[in-house]
Amino acid sequence: MPTALRPDLAPSPRANAASVDDCRLIELPRITDPRGNLTFIEGGAHLPFSIERVYYLYDVPGGAERGGHAHRALQQLLVAVAGSFEVLLDDGRRRRRVRLDRPYRGLLIGPMIWRELDEFSSGSVCLVLASQCYDEADYYRDHAAFVAEVL
Repeated sequence: MPTALRPDLAPSPRANAASVDDCRLIELPRITDPRGNLTFIEGGAHLPFSIERVYYLYDVPGGAERGGHAHRALQQLLVAVAGSFEVLLDDGRRRRRVRLDRPYRGLLIGPMIWRELDEFSSGSVCLVLASQCYDEADYYRDHAAFVAEVL
């Protein structure tokens, strides 16, 4: 049974203006050292949101896809902390592909952008920092319903 949309998760007035061009790569701080490099991320400093949830994808089988949804309000930063993968971004009008393959570069994705992750290399790990805790009511899981909402 679908979860009713909470009023506080309704798309913002700007939702119809969300664009794949709003999604951007962020260079994260790098501390290089002969013993190994270090990158860190601070919510509010490197991101336009506080980090409320962290999760990661790993052991993705060859040819598998992840994502396949959009969020009404959630913002995310995706980082390929190991290996590489591609992200298909879709705002209902245009599509754009971004390859993530550096642990010091993240892809910032705002609300109302459909995303699909694919082309995972062997041993890849996708780290996701999110602006909200998990809430099923924030998801669009049907692409046609998402497009109908944004157009």
